[in-house]
Amino acid sequence: MRNIVILISGSGSNMAAIVRAAQRDRWDEHLNARVAAVLSNRADAPGLAIARDLGIPTAVVDHRAFATREDFDAALMAELDRHAPDLVVLAGFMRILTLGFVAHHAGRLLNIHPSLLPAFPGLHTHQRAIDAGCRFAGATVHQVTAELDHGEILDQAVVPVLPGDSAEALAARVLSQEHLIYPRAVAEFLRGLSSN
Repeated sequence: MRNIVILISGSGSNMAAIVRAAQRDRWDEHLNARVAAVLSNRADAPGLAIARDLGIPTAVVDHRAFATREDFDAALMAELDRHAPDLVVLAGFMRILTLGFVAHHAGRLLNIHPSLLPAFPGLHTHQRAIDAGCRFAGATVHQVTAELDHGEILDQAVVPVLPGDSAEALAARVLSQEHLIYPRAVAEFLRGLSSN
């Protein structure tokens, strides 16, 4: 059985979409995969309660308890490795990962970013898209590499930028599409692993 571990920092809505898809579509039977755990860097992340309600084990590795990013990533890797992950899925995990962490999980680390990469890597993507006069925005599922938001693109969703849009309104429209494409991209990635 392939183990998926999902990392969150907040509400966990993308994590919940993935877990529900895994349960609904019987990934255990059809893809030989399961969501084995949900980890967070914040003990107060609302997504932890959602994961527990969905029957997924959770753990917290609080980044504030570590003096350096490297120390935190080492502790996070140790906790991750307890679950023997075949795939690590970042779902609103708001930490920039060290090169060592990315190398340790190379080829099995996915992220979703709220823009149509390569446009607008980094933060404040929705406001930046509005400020640039974009007519379309969206979300991208990609593999994680050492360069922030630059890995191979696995899936994208496009939404219109409407006249008078606020960053919040655009973000909500993009998020609804994230909940569709992220589970789909994870399932496709798992199918690719099965064929290798």
